[in-house]
Amino acid sequence: EYRWKGPFYFIQGADPQFGLMKAWAVGDTNNGDDEWGEEIKLAEQAVHAINKLNPKPKFFVLCGDLIHGMPGTQWRKDQEKDLKNVLKNTDPDIPLVFVSGNHDIGNTPTRETIDNYCKNWGDDYFSFWVGGVFFLVLNSQLYFDSSKCPELKQAQDVWLNEQLAVAGKHKYKHIIVFQHIPLFLRKPDEDHDYFNLEKSVRQEIMEKFHKAGIFSDF
Repeated sequence: EYRWKGPFYFIQGADPQFGLMKAWAVGDTNNGDDEWGEEIKLAEQAVHAINKLNPKPKFFVLCGDLIHGMPGTQWRKDQEKDLKNVLKNTDPDIPLVFVSGNHDIGNTPTRETIDNYCKNWGDDYFSFWVGGVFFLVLNSQLYFDSSKCPELKQAQDVWLNEQLAVAGKHKYKHIIVFQHIPLFLRKPDEDHDYFNLEKSVRQEIMEKFHKAGIFSDF
């Protein structure tokens, strides 16, 4: 859908993170995620509400931390299974789009953790067009710490440059980027902390986006 066909909407969610609520309540975010009944209820409510929408959203995107269990932890597979059981009840006319977060592939991802994610949820970075709008999904963990898989970060960088070049040849209405870790929370020049990307990395990405017309209002 390269051509603009008029206004539409999509639904964005993030951090269903099955297991977090119990882990947070008991103060053990590493091993306390052995219950996630409340998260199941909340996810079911979200799916029910989305299915009732009319007109339907073009898609439903979940921007990372699908489950709480980090790679290799005890309850991870059960959390993934239960989330899939909830999401499979989403109206089949509403496509699901998944974005990887640190709990999905690790704070320091490896080729193995990314491969496992891709087998479960789909590619860790990709692009698609809807109604003349170009959407990019990025693996932001590769920008956070790619020390164990630098070749994968390089591959995403090459791909992103290619995608922005292709997008520039089309008369797109908008470009929208999805990623788990935001470039910044409030200001482009804010200090780095756990919840944004390091300044030099942020600046490099923002320069690419500016050239492609993204963030043109900042």
